[in-house]
Amino acid sequence: MKKLAVLLLIGVMAFSSVACGNSGETGKNTQQNSEATNNGGEQNTEIADANDILTKVWTEYNTKAGDDLKFPIGGGNVENMIMDVPAKFDLTLEGAQDTLSNSYCMPADTIAMTDDIATMFHMMNANTFSGAAYHVTEVANVQTVADSIKNATLNNQWMCGFPEQLIIVTIGDDYVVSAFGNGQLIETFKTAITTVYGNAAVVTVEESLAQ
Repeated sequence: MKKLAVLLLIGVMAFSSVACGNSGETGKNTQQNSEATNNGGEQNTEIADANDILTKVWTEYNTKAGDDLKFPIGGGNVENMIMDVPAKFDLTLEGAQDTLSNSYCMPADTIAMTDDIATMFHMMNANTFSGAAYHVTEVANVQTVADSIKNATLNNQWMCGFPEQLIIVTIGDDYVVSAFGNGQLIETFKTAITTVYGNAAVVTVEESLAQ
């Protein structure tokens, strides 16, 4: 039964990845905050890789969130999904770039600016929460990556329910984290990331992504 449940969940996520594609429509209610948000996090928190970021933030999220804000997640690629934790996203798998574009609003031409990616998503509905962390190979490209994800998200045609909010956060000089979904979940995630990382800067907050 447990194996059957896992297979059913993978099927749900695969459908979600295919259904939620990009269209070129314009998002609404843009709000941007380029100032750093510091909620008392540790300025020198070490980062091993992109998955280390999501893992620490997810741990903080679950420590502070009430039961009504907790939800089941999967991490990594749908094909080799790891349950209950964030996971490294394998770009070498077939269709990986399409998944990043369709499910995380990461344009294909921007993926080449990164060399390490981790993801996490709500097991029942990816548009309720999806998040990703990216290591950007060149510091000069961090803002380009952040802007590219923002524009792709705002121009996405949502087919599985509209996310209520998008945030994009930079950490240090070379990491970008993006997340969209239910407003309360995103706000709690934002609090968690700025608590764990004192040098996390919330560079984008977008509300009401309905087209």
